[in-house]
Amino acid sequence: MTAPWSTIPRLIDDAAERFAEAEAIADGEISWSFAEFRTEIYRAAAALMASGIEAGDRVALWAPNCWEWATAALGVHVAGGIVVPINTRFKGREAAYVMEASQVRVLFTVTDFLDTDYVSLLTEAGLPAKLEEVIVLRGSVPETATDFASFMTRAGEVDAAAVVARAENVGGDDLCNIMFTSGTTGAPKGAMLTHSATCRGYKSWSDVIGLDRDRYLIINPFFHSFGLNAGILACLMTGSTILPHPVFDVPSVMARIPVDRVSMLPGPPAIYQTILNHPDLDTFDMSTLRLAVTGAAAIPVEMIVQMRERLGFE
Repeated sequence: MTAPWSTIPRLIDDAAERFAEAEAIADGEISWSFAEFRTEIYRAAAALMASGIEAGDRVALWAPNCWEWATAALGVHVAGGIVVPINTRFKGREAAYVMEASQVRVLFTVTDFLDTDYVSLLTEAGLPAKLEEVIVLRGSVPETATDFASFMTRAGEVDAAAVVARAENVGGDDLCNIMFTSGTTGAPKGAMLTHSATCRGYKSWSDVIGLDRDRYLIINPFFHSFGLNAGILACLMTGSTILPHPVFDVPSVMARIPVDRVSMLPGPPAIYQTILNHPDLDTFDMSTLRLAVTGAAAIPVEMIVQMRERLGFE
C-alpha cells in the first residue's frame, strides 16, 4: 500500500491544500480550518526552532487530549524532531525514565489535569539530564517553566522560509515518534516509528474503515498510537475534524455527540454497551453517528445489532 505522502509535514501541507476551509480541529473556543491549523503548526515549528530544536531532537508531550497537544506534536514533526508521547497515568519517576531513555530536550505538559501537577511530579522525581525546557500547555506556570502562549511568540524569531526548508528536509525513513510501552512487566520500551511507515499504515487504516470528512471524537489518548496516528493523522488524511476529548465518561460523551455532531466514535465494546444501557438514551440525539471502531475485548453480536438499530451506526 502506498500513500500520497512520505512524511507527516507533507501530509499537513496536503491537507491544508485539499481541505483548506473545512474545519480541522475544534476544542472549546478553538475552531480552525485546515489552512489555519497548518499556520499554527508551522508557528509551533518555528518556535521550536527558535528554542534550539534541531532535526532529530526528541520532544516529549505529557498531557491530556487538547488542541495544544496536537499543534505542538505536529510542530515537532515539521521542525524535523521526534515526538515522545508520555502516558498521563505515569508517575514522575516513570516519565523521567522515558525522557532520560529517549534524551528529551523539551517537554510540553500541564499542571492541572485531574488535580495532578506533572511539573511537580517530574521535579520531585529528578529532572532528566538532557531536558532544557518545560512548556506548560494549560494550568498554572511555575517560575522554572514557560507558558505555551509565550513559547509561541518565539515563532517571529525564525524566517518562514527556514521552517519550510526544515520541513522539506524531513525524509520518509526519518523517525517521527518513539512510542513507549506501559512497562507492566519491566521498564517501558520505546518503539521507533518512521514517517513513511506511519503514513502508509494509517492511510490503509483510514481507507479500510471508511473515514471521510467525519467529525471524529477522539477519546483514545493522544499519547497512544490510536489517538495520535489513527486519530490526529487519520483526520489530516481524510479531511475529518479532530474533536479532542480529555477524559472518557459516558455522560460527557453522550452530551457531546449532538452538540459537536459527532459521526466517528471509536472505543472498546464496554463504551457502546454502556451507552446502550443508559436509562436516558432516548433523550439524546445520536442521529449523527456513522462510524465505530471497536475491539480489544469480546464483541457480542447483539451489541452490534443494537448499535446499528438504536445508535445509527452504518
